[in-house]
Amino acid sequence: MGLKGAQFRGDTHIIVPKERLTEVVTFLKSDPDLNYNMLADVSAVDYLDYPGAPKDGRFGLIYVLNSIPLQAGDGAPRLILRVFLNDNDLEVASLVPLYAGAEWLEREVFDMFGIKFANHPDLRRILTWDSFKNNPLRKDYPVTGKGEREQYPVLTRESS
Repeated sequence: MGLKGAQFRGDTHIIVPKERLTEVVTFLKSDPDLNYNMLADVSAVDYLDYPGAPKDGRFGLIYVLNSIPLQAGDGAPRLILRVFLNDNDLEVASLVPLYAGAEWLEREVFDMFGIKFANHPDLRRILTWDSFKNNPLRKDYPVTGKGEREQYPVLTRESS
């Protein structure tokens, strides 16, 4: 398929162009010799100002796949897919049609990093409130916040 890949600590890492993500994951899931039938995690990394950052994009979207049938036999390696995205193009195809469990994982990445998932059935914030306008796991978000919490009353055990 012409993808870049490497081995690290027993896991296989593959960089997938965002345009080919659905095609690659469909193949990995449906091929009987591979059978990567479990999406274990979806996460992201913000490489802003990171020393030696990848040149492919600021954000690295990470998918962790497992093959349950093969792991029960001879121990298939975990497969880690990376899709790099830039600030001006933060949208990738949703994997919910292939893995129902991707729904909440993609929502968390959307909420924390602002990465959108095309054709997601319910793409809305999951950890912050709807009117929150920032993405707290981005490196350019201040550690102390931007003052958005100061407007809320402090709750005590007695008042709740």
